[in-house]
Amino acid sequence: MGRPETKRVSRMSGSAQAKTLAERAYAILEEMIVTLVLAPGCSVSESELAKKLNIGRTPIREALQRLAMDKLVTIHPSRGVFVSEINVKTQLLLLETRRALECLIARSASRRATPEERATLRDIADGMDKAARVDDDVGFMRHDRMLNELIAAATHNEFTEAAMSRLHSLSRRFWFAYHKRVADLPLTAQLHATLARAIASGNAEDAERSVERLLDYVEESTRASLSLET
Repeated sequence: MGRPETKRVSRMSGSAQAKTLAERAYAILEEMIVTLVLAPGCSVSESELAKKLNIGRTPIREALQRLAMDKLVTIHPSRGVFVSEINVKTQLLLLETRRALECLIARSASRRATPEERATLRDIADGMDKAARVDDDVGFMRHDRMLNELIAAATHNEFTEAAMSRLHSLSRRFWFAYHKRVADLPLTAQLHATLARAIASGNAEDAERSVERLLDYVEESTRASLSLET
């Protein structure tokens, strides 16, 4: 009786390990795309990425499929995989969706977050302040990703998490591409940190106002980038 159970546990462990590797591959590749290490329009190879990241091709393939769902890469069966181009007008449409969803999410998270999540929100806000002080844009991006994921998780609504993950990766990449010309890192960090602290405080109205101020600034910066495209 014990032997079959051992095999079953072993299979489960292998499945969990594969999932972890795919998640790790996704996290690494997402950051490489968002921070333009993998430039818009460039082609990517499963085998080359597997060798470079020291991760098997199957987890890499799963990560690329997820990135395609996030619209960060485009998969052409006959031509290969390409990093998606950046489009300002598409970004403005994305912001319309973000504004509607994030006001609701901020209010929900401020009401439902656990004490541990509230403490982590404050830590993330402190980390954003520090990244801005030393002009660490990659460090800020990492804290921004943690903030986005935690706010969505703090709603304790699985549909919220699924809806927001795709929008935020595209937004982070756009900001990283243009922030040095049309945005201000300290102000951007301040607006994000204010949002994090508002949600942590449990004040739903303040959290929603913080979202509106942040997205007003993001939209303003996005529109300013239009002049760089002409």
